[in-house]
Amino acid sequence: MEQTTAAPAAIIAAPVAETNRIKTLDMLRGFALLGILLMNIAGFSMPDHSFEKFSNDPGSLNFWVFQFIGTLFEGKMRAMFGMVFGAGVLLFIANKADKGISVHALYYRRMFWLLLFGVFHAHIILWIGEILYLYAVCGMILYLFRNVAAKYLVWAVPIVAVVSFVAGTIHYQGIREKRIAYVEATKAQAANMTLTEGQTKALTDWREVEKTMIPNREDAKANTAKMKSDYSTVAGYLRPLAFQWQTKYLIVEIWDSLALMLLGLALFKWGFLTGAWSKKDYWRVVKIGYGIGLPLVIYANYYNFHHFSTLEANLTRMEQVPVNWVGLIYPFQRILIVMAHAAALILMFQSGFAKNLFSRLVAVGRMAFTNYITHSVICTLFFFGYGLNYYAAFEFYQIYFVVLAIWIFQLIVSPIWLKYFLFGPMEWLWRSLTYWKLQPMRR
Repeated sequence: MEQTTAAPAAIIAAPVAETNRIKTLDMLRGFALLGILLMNIAGFSMPDHSFEKFSNDPGSLNFWVFQFIGTLFEGKMRAMFGMVFGAGVLLFIANKADKGISVHALYYRRMFWLLLFGVFHAHIILWIGEILYLYAVCGMILYLFRNVAAKYLVWAVPIVAVVSFVAGTIHYQGIREKRIAYVEATKAQAANMTLTEGQTKALTDWREVEKTMIPNREDAKANTAKMKSDYSTVAGYLRPLAFQWQTKYLIVEIWDSLALMLLGLALFKWGFLTGAWSKKDYWRVVKIGYGIGLPLVIYANYYNFHHFSTLEANLTRMEQVPVNWVGLIYPFQRILIVMAHAAALILMFQSGFAKNLFSRLVAVGRMAFTNYITHSVICTLFFFGYGLNYYAAFEFYQIYFVVLAIWIFQLIVSPIWLKYFLFGPMEWLWRSLTYWKLQPMRR
């Protein structure tokens, strides 16, 4: 009788049931989602080169806020989110193959819609720092590795770290060559020499770099004016940049996120992300991660403090140094610290510490898609010119009051919403499009 009763449901494709959700994953996703706003808020609100005012001034509150966030959160929150996203691949396909469902088609339809959401996010909501498009592309590749053993998946991190460093160095050297050629051409121009065809091209090439990647002082002022203007002006400035990152530079961008997702697959298979390890093992991760990762990131920040404090210092360093070896520290310190973060959060979650707060983080994580888009809607309307026009209006430390307000709002609203509804609005829409059927919404 039990088998006969269950049979009709066995052929229906549906989202993961609420009872099958893993709260530890939802909690980590919620924490990462809120943490990502710590990084993104500067992109929404601060003009080009604004960090120069305080990045080499230890007497400024902005300096210490900048260092604190850079040390503990920069890159780590996106890494944690990527790891959880990777684990989500296995959760999505769990049991679906046993139900006679075409898992491949369902999964790639899911990624296709995520990619379109990313296009909408970047080109309509106008957030060029968005990750949905990138995650969709990486997710399509990630699926091919779903059955690979965890012990092989973890090798993606060091391999991709080295490959990314090499690819980044090649990209950097290409820009450096253009910079050196530009400097030589400007010297000839200043000496009233007739420029060669190559020197004329060097001026044009560097100007293109300034427009897309390293704005000069005048460009920075012009860009600020654009961001404080109407919607069409802001869109005319940001859309070409977003298009370049989604096409031209995509091949450089995908490796880092893909490696983090592969690591997430491995950690899910090993039980790390689900809280299955012993307290002793989680504490070992905390000690190793912070013990090695913090000294590394502090050294890297100290190095940057001395060599990259201004635009001019950056350009001079570029002309002098063909390979920035300190850049190798970044991928390793980031993984060490994010692993320590995750282990510490899991320990606190399991201990019952701040139970109410962690239950709210679980709710935020369950509505991560909705909350992520909400970040962009609130911030663009608050900072951009076609909204309240607070772009370039705050001190660096002050923008984190906006972050705090958004955190409080989402920590309060998310559990209330889930009390009455099964999904967040964006989660519901994504699921309905994926399964090509309207999903139930109200409890």
